[in-house]
Amino acid sequence: MKKYILTFIALATLWSCQTDEQYEDLNRDPKNPTDVAADFLFTSATKDLARQMASPNVNINIFRFISQYWTTTTYLDEPNYNINNRNIPQNHWNRLYRWSIFNLMDAKEKVQEEALLSDAEKTTRIAQIEVLEIYTWQVLVDTFGDIPYTEALGGADNISPAYDDAETIYNDLISRISTASANLSAGQGFAGATDLLYNGDMGKWEKFANSLQLRLAMQVSDVNPSLAQTNAEEAYSNGVFESNADNALLPFQSAPPNTNPLWEDLVQSGRSDYVSANTVVDVLNELDDPRRSAYLDTNLGEDTYVGGVYGASNSFQNFTHVGDPFRDPTNPGILMDYAEVRFLLADAAQNGFAVGGSAEEHYEAAITASMEYWNVAEGEIEDYLSDGDVAYDGSEDQLATQFWLAMYDNPFQGWNVWRRFDAPEFNLPASTGNDVPVRYTYPINEQNLNEANWSAASDAIGGDEQGTNIFWDVE
Repeated sequence: MKKYILTFIALATLWSCQTDEQYEDLNRDPKNPTDVAADFLFTSATKDLARQMASPNVNINIFRFISQYWTTTTYLDEPNYNINNRNIPQNHWNRLYRWSIFNLMDAKEKVQEEALLSDAEKTTRIAQIEVLEIYTWQVLVDTFGDIPYTEALGGADNISPAYDDAETIYNDLISRISTASANLSAGQGFAGATDLLYNGDMGKWEKFANSLQLRLAMQVSDVNPSLAQTNAEEAYSNGVFESNADNALLPFQSAPPNTNPLWEDLVQSGRSDYVSANTVVDVLNELDDPRRSAYLDTNLGEDTYVGGVYGASNSFQNFTHVGDPFRDPTNPGILMDYAEVRFLLADAAQNGFAVGGSAEEHYEAAITASMEYWNVAEGEIEDYLSDGDVAYDGSEDQLATQFWLAMYDNPFQGWNVWRRFDAPEFNLPASTGNDVPVRYTYPINEQNLNEANWSAASDAIGGDEQGTNIFWDVE
């Protein structure tokens, strides 16, 4: 199944002065960028990555639709999976390659050139950069499949990069994340306001790296179980997230332009384009899930939740709106959280991997972590876990459904859950009946400007189609 002008005056300017228009000059040679310090590049890349993954803007990110958490009221192309009308693959590709990966690669060079840093400090900062770079590479592979990797961002030296095999990239990312994790304790890394995720806490960075290694490992568990087991067990042994205090979150601010992009599209825009999708609302209702009070609004009345028909034209007034937390400009952007880690451990345990505890223990801890994050009361959590449809039964469908529900505010991972487990059951969009995409098609610029390599990659993966599975997505 299944950019680039940067103007920096001070760190505050980094937060306040970026606009989409700043980054639209894609002809600028990334081998000759504006001379920017590593600290600013690292901060910029972190922010841009988190914004891209959190944004619900239909021009750049429709994962909340593909994961069927949301649907639209009027504009039906995106929930019906017409992703090329607004050039969504191109925009996603540009932001991750040019806004994140290129800035991170440039930051590495700047760190190496910094004479005032000790070797230990350089090692640690490069390891931090590596963690974010590996994170971004995984998102790209999971979105497109084979992509330019070893020849990527070569500028004028290589304007037509070859594509690398997706599985080969994954194997390299797994090797890289293990090395990065081991280097995070070498010395002082990026700290203070430069490090938007952990404020220079290297212990938390190590847990993030190990948790990312766990994610990478479990993503390939169906196609390379021995590699998955070795790396999942190593990640667990080295120390993954232990509570929500370890979550990799990007804080946002209460006033523009530093707000969560969710608020920008749901509130600042003044538009009424999104409602909660019946796919998720129906599951939440069936399970009497207490996260409804966070995920969903009560605009139809207390305890009344009706999802809009997925992929159909829906009246904004007649269906349940998106919940209050997502209309808060300070709602943090989630790169990875404790709930995800515990679900990954539950999956690993179900596969017989030695990850400290039973699958049931990890499963219940994962649901608890998600509910605690959304401020569900302890008693409600206990009642939920004892419900007959929630109480652990060892099935993949049950684990996948709960995993998917927990990824509501991390929709890319929600899509990954659905693709890897083939569960829960998604609706076909009512307007067209189109199949749910299992990948993005390659950007149009690749077809026009890198045709030979695009064509070779398309053939290698089995066709540049939305229905072509990523290598780890097996039946």
